[in-house]
Amino acid sequence: MNSVEKEISYQSTNSYSTLNTLNAQTKNVWFVCHGMSYLSRYFIKYFDELHPDENYIIAPQAQSKHYIAPKFKHVGASWLTKENTIKETENVLRYFDAVFEAEQLPNHINLIVVGYSQGVSVAMRYMAKRQLKCSQLLIMSGGIPKELIADDFKFSNTEVSLIYGENDEYLDKSRMILEKNKAYELFGDGLNIIPFQGTHVVNKSIINNLI
Repeated sequence: MNSVEKEISYQSTNSYSTLNTLNAQTKNVWFVCHGMSYLSRYFIKYFDELHPDENYIIAPQAQSKHYIAPKFKHVGASWLTKENTIKETENVLRYFDAVFEAEQLPNHINLIVVGYSQGVSVAMRYMAKRQLKCSQLLIMSGGIPKELIADDFKFSNTEVSLIYGENDEYLDKSRMILEKNKAYELFGDGLNIIPFQGTHVVNKSIINNLI
């Protein structure tokens, strides 16, 4: 009995969430990638205290949905796993392409890319693979993809901030040393390190004061 794993391509449909209105008064567009077990419509609420006339937020939605333990009542989503990561990353990048194509952002806009937790990996891979020029990259409480190198980001003069809780239950002190070293390797001494008193959470106060 022979088991064969085959591969096909097909068209897929997915959602994404936005907050506020893109108009002539918009100064900043935030492209914010949620962490594991989030849905974009809930994650985007972390950005609801930004000035609504000046900030337009786009939250892409991870396609792989799952029920959240222990009650398996609420639904969350995941970007990537160790299973077929390269192909799944390509799917995510094409999905991001479609979101940007749908939004038709003006060239003069101030683009801010945010990756939180698991969202760090897809945000940074997209920026590197597509050479996405943005004014700021926020690496929040997540792991930087190991395959990325400094040359991947030489196209951009992006301001980069590494943000993490000092009591993060998923990123202990030894892990954060590794993440900081990797970030310095990629972005040099211009990197901003922003720790805060807290756990593995999105810190709205830091977000609100970055602009």
